[in-house]
Formats: sequence, structure tokens, C-alpha cells
Amino acid sequence: MESEIRRLIGIAGPMPIADYMRLCLTHPQYGYYLTQDSIGAAGDFITAPEISQMFGELIGLWIAAVWQEMGAPENVRVVELGPGRGTMMIDALRAAKVAKDFYAAIVLHLVEISPKLRQLQQVRFESHDVPIFWHASLAEVPAGPLIVVANEFIDALPIHQAIKQADGWHERLIDIGPDGNLAFCTAADALPHFDATLPRDLRQSPEGSIYEWRADTVAFEIARCVRSDGAALIIDYGHARAGLGETLQAVAGHTFADPLLAPGEADLTAHVDFAALALSADIIGARSHGPVSQRDFLTRLGIDKRAAALKASAPERTAEIDSALYRLTGSGPEQMGELFKVLAIADPKFGPLPGFATKRR
Repeated sequence: MESEIRRLIGIAGPMPIADYMRLCLTHPQYGYYLTQDSIGAAGDFITAPEISQMFGELIGLWIAAVWQEMGAPENVRVVELGPGRGTMMIDALRAAKVAKDFYAAIVLHLVEISPKLRQLQQVRFESHDVPIFWHASLAEVPAGPLIVVANEFIDALPIHQAIKQADGWHERLIDIGPDGNLAFCTAADALPHFDATLPRDLRQSPEGSIYEWRADTVAFEIARCVRSDGAALIIDYGHARAGLGETLQAVAGHTFADPLLAPGEADLTAHVDFAALALSADIIGARSHGPVSQRDFLTRLGIDKRAAALKASAPERTAEIDSALYRLTGSGPEQMGELFKVLAIADPKFGPLPGFATKRR
């Protein structure tokens, strides 16, 4: 992967960070998501569904409740973006079986680009009796009533960065440095009229400030799919309001790494700007709910009661269940409760959705 990046820089000059991320993660031959088995204790990172079955079970009940809000259609497309090892959806389907009519209505659509993960998912879903289809993109999912779930999906979408200088904002790029290693650099020319694209409270930022943004493409696609008889649930780490600062990071072997070292061999992510997602949804004609913290969302869905029920049925697992509960809902630096946010995007005709205190206007 690094040789390919160096070749492209040699041809076209320094590349935007977004192009670098896209190559490192999704290059058809060397991309991280197409070559690595990254999730779980033996991989590079662990996600909420791998921490506890409670997470996926509550997502399954959320999907069932939204299906009821939709008027209980006889055929509903349940879509997961980036299903990984399939753990969350397997737990969700198990919980959904308590609602027999809902379970009978499910047609599962998994959006997955990794051939290796597709094969794993096919094996893990063999015992489930719901129709399952795989797709390379959300655009391939047939039209109709649908519910989309994206857990730790948006954070891996490529970001751009700009840095404030005396004459304006300049895009940050990646080049080959004087020492021969990949290095960050700055575009010679300022981005025209960039201040006008920023939230008002960030337009007077001091020199040296860094601002990150993602293309609206995926957010618009999700909103387009759900704005008529659909809903989407987005769970990821990030901030509820737009802000400044660099959040690009690489993770390998459950530890942080230099994002410019060993490209294609580490996961690259950046914080999600939930305010931008909500704005994109509103622009396209859907309605956003939230964001709320993962702690508040899971608590409102009843994770404490579910944890108590699991401990009552398996007392020997009490410490394990309590640890998982704290990891999912705690507010410490290593916990997910505050760092992770939850946003729903839905057809404007729907009322307040489960897990959200009030409907956003």
C-alpha cells in the first residue's frame, strides 16, 4: 500500500487526507478492510456488539419498535452498514424473535465490501431463517420500507482537514517528507471562500486551528432512503456540535499507531460530526432525532434491566456483565457511554423514536 501511495504522490503530487484514507482502507488489493480480520480480541479493535450481547439485543428491540411506528409493514428491509463479524445483527435477530410478526417480515440486507468478512457472515448467518442479501453499497438495496443501522461505520469514512493560516484556510495534504517518510504538508493556495462554509462560531478561529469535514454523500444517501417510510440509527464516536481539532487516528493491535506508518495495516478513523449529519438529513427532507449519548440511549432502552435479568439467570457471570455494562455506558476515558453518540434519521411523519427523549424540530 505504501508503495502505491508513493507512486501516486510521484505522479500527481501531495494527496488530500481523504484520498489517503480511502486508499488505505478500501484499495481493492491492499486496503485494510479488504485484507485484515480486524474486529475482536485477536484483531485490532473491539466494538460494542463484541463487548456484550446486550447491545445487539437492544438494537433488535429498537428496530422492532420502529417497525411498529412504520405501521408494521409485511416486508421490511433491515439494512446494516458495515456488519463486521455479524455479531450485532445476530443478537438483534435473536431478540426480534419475541415479536413473531416482525421477525416474519424481515428481509436482511448487509452492506459489506470485504470478501473475507462476507464469507464469515455467510457462515455465521447459516442457521438464521430470514432472507439475507449482500450488497457493496446502500444504493443497491431495493426501495421500500426499510430500517438502516450503522454502528461504527461513519467514523471510517474519509475526512478532509484544513489548517488556518494568515491568508485563510489551507487543506492539509500528505507528501513525502525531507527524510523520505510520508508526512503531512499544507497546500500552497488557500481554499477559496472556506470561511463561509464553517459554522458561524468557528469563523474567527486563530491561526493553527484545524477543521475536519466529510463529504455529505453517505449522509444524503441514508436520508434519501429513509425520508419516505424508513428510519436509520447511527452509532459512533464523535461530537454533538462542530468543533476544531485533529481527530484522525490509527489503531492496530488495540493500541494507537502513527496513521502515516504502515498504511493499509491499521484501521484509520476520525470523530463523527453529528451536527453535520443531522443537518444533511434535514436538508434532504428527513428528520433527525438526537444526537444523544450512548449511555442515555441504552439506558432509555432498558440496558440496566437487561443486565439484571442476565445476572439473575447466570450469577457466575455477574462480574463480566457488570464490566460490560460499565464499558458500554460509563463516562470514564476508556468507556463508551459519553464518547459515543446516537443519532436517528427518519421519515418526518414518525413520532418520537425509542431512546430519544424528544423529537428534534
